[in-house]
Amino acid sequence: MKALHLSIALLALCSSFVVAQDKNSLEEYISDNKKEYFRLESDKVDSSSNVLRDSWISPLMLNYSYGVSEAYDTESITKKTSITIDQPIFQSGGIYFGIKYAEATRLYSQYSVDVAKRKLIKDAISLLMQIKQSEMRIQKQKLLIKNAEINLAQKKESYLSGQLDSGFLNSAIIDKNIAIQALYDIEANRERLISKFRVISDLDYEKATLPHLEIIEKEEFMVNNLSFKQSQSLSEKNRYFKSTTISKYLPKISIYAGYNMDRSENFAFQGGSLSGSRETDYINYGLKASMPLNISMFDDIQSAKVEYLVSKIEELDKKKELNALFEQVMQNLESLKKKRILSVENTQLYEELLAETKELYGAGYKTEYDVELLNNSLHVQKNDIEIYELDRQLELLTLYEIYKNEI
Repeated sequence: MKALHLSIALLALCSSFVVAQDKNSLEEYISDNKKEYFRLESDKVDSSSNVLRDSWISPLMLNYSYGVSEAYDTESITKKTSITIDQPIFQSGGIYFGIKYAEATRLYSQYSVDVAKRKLIKDAISLLMQIKQSEMRIQKQKLLIKNAEINLAQKKESYLSGQLDSGFLNSAIIDKNIAIQALYDIEANRERLISKFRVISDLDYEKATLPHLEIIEKEEFMVNNLSFKQSQSLSEKNRYFKSTTISKYLPKISIYAGYNMDRSENFAFQGGSLSGSRETDYINYGLKASMPLNISMFDDIQSAKVEYLVSKIEELDKKKELNALFEQVMQNLESLKKKRILSVENTQLYEELLAETKELYGAGYKTEYDVELLNNSLHVQKNDIEIYELDRQLELLTLYEIYKNEI
């Protein structure tokens, strides 16, 4: 397959695309509410990942207790205050793998947010392209209706002059009605597209400009593929989770320390006077080793291993899927290219026929209907060329949705 060169004239999110307006112009296709939503989702990812990263650090525990006991003619009040910590310092690699797992989770979650955001931007641009395309189809359909009306007028004249039977006239009437009904369907579909666009974008669809996409090389598409990177990050996340799970059942060494304050007071019931008190402050610290013996340990570890292997298989499948997607888009583009070439050839043919027909009309050999019919047909072909170009852009948008150049 011949090499295809990339020059996507866009700025992908945090990428190096060139856009006519500004570096954030792609995000402008979605509404402010949607942009704020994704910003908050990114903040949430950062916060959750930070919590997960620091989860191996034990909290400092503050304890206070107040107790009263009564025996015979004496009441005892006990107050205890302590500050303690029990901090693991070695977990057979668990601390390291836990931190790496948190980093991998952050990356995977951020890719997930980026994929969702890119899809929404793609949907907004796609809807805008389809709206523009529907406007072109409306213009085209109106031309086809004019041709149907001309055909009907010609058939009517021929019928009234006895040159055609009523069957031909009836067919012309049906063709005109079908063309008009098709226009109604296109207009209704356009309104549906506009409604969907307004849900996800604040832009005025009538004033919004469309980005221009160009073909991308397959190798670069795969290297900078957002969807594939998400799949790779999931495998990496599960790999560290597997290691973290294994280390959970291995020996662990912790240090513990505490500062304690105990105070006891005894009161005699007769007179309620303080008969005695004791206050003790002390520090305790040490080192301890532990290792859990859990009946479900092997199943837990096996589950983590299987989850990792499944994600690796999904990663390979994703690569095949993206290769197939790229090839399909290229085939679709080739088909659209052929259609466009055909429309260009038809345009040239109609231009020649129109010029000759105008000369014949001036000489009295052709009617005004003939000139108008060819003129409408010429503009239909020109309209098709523009529609095919938007079809091409929609195909390329499928690739752009999951392409992110971070160089």
